[in-house]
Amino acid sequence: MEAIRRAAREDGRYALEAYQFLFEGLDRAVKMTGRMGAEDRHVTGQELAEALRLLALEVYGPLARQVWNTWGLRGTRDWGEIVFVLIGHGIFSKQESDSIEDFAGVYDFEQDLEGAWSPTLPEQADLLERGGDDD
Repeated sequence: MEAIRRAAREDGRYALEAYQFLFEGLDRAVKMTGRMGAEDRHVTGQELAEALRLLALEVYGPLARQVWNTWGLRGTRDWGEIVFVLIGHGIFSKQESDSIEDFAGVYDFEQDLEGAWSPTLPEQADLLERGGDDD
């Protein structure tokens, strides 16, 4: 954990919580892709970004975007920046085909974090069929 703290402190762009959350998301991504017991547990940038999104929605719900923003994250590429900081510090390894661009534009924070929690009203026809009340 000290090596992660040092990497986060030296980089300075993102809160330590983002680095910690990344590890939780990585675990989720490995499980989601079925590589948990595999010798090669490598996941792509897109797979990791999606696992992080799902985890954030589960843990932080409608506040996920705001939490990530307070950590310094503005887009999915920021997760790639953190991954490559960890690679630079020897905490993660990378394959030849891995690129920070793998994380760019995977999804939109506003639409896919905040928008995932936008309340919707029932259709007017549904209300009329039920008589307008929720008995």
